[in-house]
Order: sequence, then C-alpha cells, then structure tokens
Amino acid sequence: MAARVFFLFTLGYFLSYFYRSANAVLSKDLSQDLGLGPAELGFMTSLFYLAFAAVQLPLGSLLDRYGPRAVTPALLLVAALGSVVFGLAPSFPILALGRALIGVGMAAALMGALKAFSLWFPRSYATVSTLLVGLGATGGLLAATPLALMKEAMGWRGVFLLGAGVVVLVALLLYLGVRNTPPGVPWPRGEGGGGLREVLGNPRLLRVAFLALAFAGSFLALQTLWVGAYAYHLGLSAVAVGNLLLLYSGTAVLGFLLSGYLADRFGTARVLVLSALLFALGLVLLLLGFLLPAYLLLGFFGAFNILTLTQARELVPPHLVGRGTTLVNLFGIGGTFLLQWGVGVAVGALGYGWAFGGLLGLLLLALTLYLPLLRSRW
Repeated sequence: MAARVFFLFTLGYFLSYFYRSANAVLSKDLSQDLGLGPAELGFMTSLFYLAFAAVQLPLGSLLDRYGPRAVTPALLLVAALGSVVFGLAPSFPILALGRALIGVGMAAALMGALKAFSLWFPRSYATVSTLLVGLGATGGLLAATPLALMKEAMGWRGVFLLGAGVVVLVALLLYLGVRNTPPGVPWPRGEGGGGLREVLGNPRLLRVAFLALAFAGSFLALQTLWVGAYAYHLGLSAVAVGNLLLLYSGTAVLGFLLSGYLADRFGTARVLVLSALLFALGLVLLLLGFLLPAYLLLGFFGAFNILTLTQARELVPPHLVGRGTTLVNLFGIGGTFLLQWGVGVAVGALGYGWAFGGLLGLLLLALTLYLPLLRSRW
C-alpha cells in the first residue's frame, strides 16, 4: 500500500509539472493561432501560478480537514476541466480561463502528496519527498521533445484534450487506490489558527522568501515559457526547441535529486548561495547567446531553489512549520506569476536582453539581502 501511495501521488505531481511546462514548447503555436503578443502570452501562462498561489492557504485547511485522498482528486478534476477549456479555446479570454483552472486543479498535487507522505513515511519523509520532487519533475521532460512530437502529430488542441482524459484517470486512481493514513494510524487534528503574525515577523524567513521569489520565480518562469519562446525567437525549429528544453528539464531533475544531499553535507545556506550564483551565470550566458551551457546551468542549479522550502523548516518552531513553508512557497509561486508576466511585458517593450537582465538584477539583489544568513548556524 505504501508503494502505491507514493506512486500515485508522484504521478499526480508529474502531471502538474507537465502542464506548468507545456507552454514553452507550444508558445509559437498559441501566438500564431490566437494572435497573442508577448505580454498576453506571458500573462496567460503565468495565470497557472497566480491561481495556484491563490488557493494555497485554503488548500492547507482542506487537506488538514478532509485529507489528500479526497482533496487531491477533486482538484485534479478541476484541472481536467481546465485542460478541455484550454484545448477548445477560440479566444484569449477562454484560453486564460482554461490555464487558470489548470492552476487551481494542480495546486494540491505537491501539497497533497507531502501531507500524505508525512503520515505514510514519517521516518523517511525528507528522502521520500525529495524523490517525489525529482521524479515528478520528469513531467518537464515530457513537456519538451515528446510534446513537440505530439504537437506535430495531433496539434496542440489535441494534446490538451487527450491530457484531460489522463488527468481524470489519475484522479480516479488516487481516490480508489490510496488512504489518508496507514492502517491503524488515526487522522491527526489540526492545531487551529494563529501564528501567522509570528511567521511574518521573522526577518530571516522573509529573506528566504524573497530569495524564493527571485530564484524559484526565475527558474520556473524560464522553464515553463521564456527559454522556449526565446529559442523560437532565435529561429530554432520546434524539435530543436524541445531538445533544449529537454536539457533544461533533464538537468533540473538531477538538481532536485542532489540538492538535499548536498545541503545536508555542506549546509543549506552555502548550497543555496552557490547554486543561485551559478544560476545567475546561466542568465549571463543566455544573454551572450551560449544556449547549451546556459540551459544546462539554468536547469541544474535552478532546481536547487527547492532548498528555500527546506530552510524555511529550519527557521520556525515545529508548530509553525506549515505556515512558514507555505509563506515561502507563496513567494516562490507568486514570484513565478509576476516574473513570467513581467518578462512578457519587458520583451514586448524592450526586448529579451532587458527582460533577462532584469531577472539577473533581481536575483543578485535577493542574494545580497540573503547573505547575512550565511553567518547563521543551521
């Protein structure tokens, strides 16, 4: 049963990662078929993250009250509806609505899994959670070259209509195939409200949250749209773009899997600073046109942004861990929305150089504010 719980929740997170990444390969088709400019494309794609972030706090209460067995499949059905709306959309507003519904529906994919794993794998929670993120991130691989080939075979609309059926199937398997807790383990009761003011008043946690905004936000904004759109802008074919995204997402999987081990060995703060600096180097190489090394650095070291959530757990007392990590996650997901949209606005007005340079400047500012944490002991 435990293996089935792990597999099915990981499959749900795999689908979430696929959907968040798909527009990078499809950006050219969406722009041509529906007449989208860079700002519209960026805003529509970023709605996944806005909707995702908007439901995080109520989602936590629902998971605590009803459990992931019911909540995660229910929201996946919303994602399936969004996939149908997106695939049939005749105009930009309907397309945006579909994207937002997908974001709402996928919001429980990771948090529901982590809630379940905390009860099913209490002794190996960190290891199992890292494995979940690494394996689930392979959804980004499917949203690279394989998606480009599927799009050529059935069109982008067909991909989303087929995807809706897959999401419904996974939701059904989750509802029928998992339990909230292992046999004999009672469902824990929530601790009640309060504590948010204490979390918001933690200056070290806010430094981590701002780094998550700049680091996680840039990593996901690039992966799920702009590195693909930029490659198209340079004149590459759909398959060539897919191959570059495969490199980005493939190295990200390795980064997710290795980040926890390296943080445990060398310290979370040190690993975060070094990885963010190497991600910044990737942005510089992207600006200079060295695509292969840029995508490699951006993918592998960008994945280390997940350590901001690890560090959040280290900065708050046990009874505030949920609220502390949720706050940092909100900054990361909210940052993805703002940066994905902001890059689109900047590209339309000033070009890619200024847009990517803005990401670089924001990341360096966040690192400067974060540096005092290096003097702390974890």
